[in-house]
Amino acid sequence: QVQLVESGGGLVQAGGSLRLSCALSGRTFSTYGMAWFRQAPGMEREFVAAISWSGGATSYADRVKDRFSISRDNAKNTVYLQMNSLKPEDTADYYCAAEFGYGMGRLTSEYTYWGQGTQVTVSS
Repeated sequence: QVQLVESGGGLVQAGGSLRLSCALSGRTFSTYGMAWFRQAPGMEREFVAAISWSGGATSYADRVKDRFSISRDNAKNTVYLQMNSLKPEDTADYYCAAEFGYGMGRLTSEYTYWGQGTQVTVSS
């Protein structure tokens, strides 16, 4: 069974940076497409970024492109989300997601496995 554990969330001032990590266990990491989603209070969960199983392709939501960067280290079974120039509207719970295969989906329904989430709060 796939297990995902996120870390790296916290409180940061606007303009600051955070790096989220998500470790996958239970299956071969390099056979899973990975993604990050986020959910603000009272809002639906939304797509942030995705990366293919090899790391050769990435995709971003328009509101985070040029500020966030997704990457993966298949030797460490970990996917990362580097978040720069953070804004108060980036405040949310961030979730890591995994799906067997190439990946690059942008919908929550395209992912079978989810982490427990890590909270990011950006103060103004």
